[in-house]
Amino acid sequence: MRAHPIRRMLAVLLCAACATAMSVVSPITATGAEQNGRPSVVRFATFNASLNRGVAGELIEDLSSADNAQAATVAEIIQRARPDVLLINEFDFDSGGTAARLFQENYLSLPHNGAAPIEYPYRFVAPSNTGIASGFDLNNDDAVGGPDDAFGFGFFPGQFGMAVYSMHPILLDDLRTFQMFLWADMPGALLPDDPATPEPADWFSAEELAAVRLSSKSHWDLPIEIDGRIVHLLASHPTPPVFDGPEDRNGRRNHDEIRFWADYVTPGKASAYIYDDAGKRGGLRPGARFVIAGDQNADPLDGDSVPGAAQLLLEHPRVNTSVTPASEGAVDAAERQGGANLTHRSDPAFDTADFADSAPGNLRADYVLPSRPLRFVDAAVFWPTADDPLFRLVGDFPFPSSDHRLVWIDVAVPGGPRR
Repeated sequence: MRAHPIRRMLAVLLCAACATAMSVVSPITATGAEQNGRPSVVRFATFNASLNRGVAGELIEDLSSADNAQAATVAEIIQRARPDVLLINEFDFDSGGTAARLFQENYLSLPHNGAAPIEYPYRFVAPSNTGIASGFDLNNDDAVGGPDDAFGFGFFPGQFGMAVYSMHPILLDDLRTFQMFLWADMPGALLPDDPATPEPADWFSAEELAAVRLSSKSHWDLPIEIDGRIVHLLASHPTPPVFDGPEDRNGRRNHDEIRFWADYVTPGKASAYIYDDAGKRGGLRPGARFVIAGDQNADPLDGDSVPGAAQLLLEHPRVNTSVTPASEGAVDAAERQGGANLTHRSDPAFDTADFADSAPGNLRADYVLPSRPLRFVDAAVFWPTADDPLFRLVGDFPFPSSDHRLVWIDVAVPGGPRR
């Protein structure tokens, strides 16, 4: 790890921001896990809910009353799926955690069309790289500024952020964030190359490499305490592998953001290079239980991601892929919509996102992947068929909720005192 002046300055700013962010976790009474030695069945979910807005503060405004139709639809989906631990992608960050609180109070806590309220005693938000000005011309268009030159694409700091809601305690003293980790500090990183020059991996200047961060939003390791055992929620939202040029800087970044977790859960040399925002080095403790969750923006076989990006997790020896979340609605959508869906190689039942029919078509973009010590009980994608009364919650474009679907898994977490 190189000690760059820019990085040191940004680290100081981050520490102040993190202190604020961590204070918005709500340590209310946790839901009761089983204490009788039997496994607790816990539902983990990820949902890119498209609760992002065009300007700072707009999400807080929308959630300040209970009459925002999109937020109400998103809340009803969550209430019907009823996850115990939920990662929401594309949820604008604010330093006071106001939007996360309002979504609980004005939407999740209220019934919707017969769906019972759901209460999360714990929640967590933290800063996102989106919209934070880098001061560099990162897209090489001879102009500095704007969303494409931010550390992560965004029109304002925190746009497209993340939020976690949990029925089980989040252990604040042990959580780790990796917002500041430099892309160039990943050994063998797929740094983008300027095709107009003979030098390799030279899209970014040396000064830019000393500042460019790997995470387009952030990577979080949140230890969740369940019946005396710890399960690490590994949350992230890699950048879409599109909206760039022949240098494929977004595709390469997407690959390496996914690779980060593959390295992090691998003990020894593979994860030794990693450092968190507090300066602690190394990856996850050997044998630790984890669930990797988030919109990875990478289908195993289709779409525009770097080939093999999704397989970094799906084929990892520590990841349990014995069950794949699926839905009948995704198959129904692929058949009804046609287009690129007809040429896809991936099983449409596993799709989690309803994208443009011409290209790329519907894809498996969202994942909830447990570690091998955790036993699958059930799994699904919330995607009703067009003839299902609940189809109104997902719909076709323009979507009433999001172009992504909530994905959940049930896993058995063994009880007992070992942490």
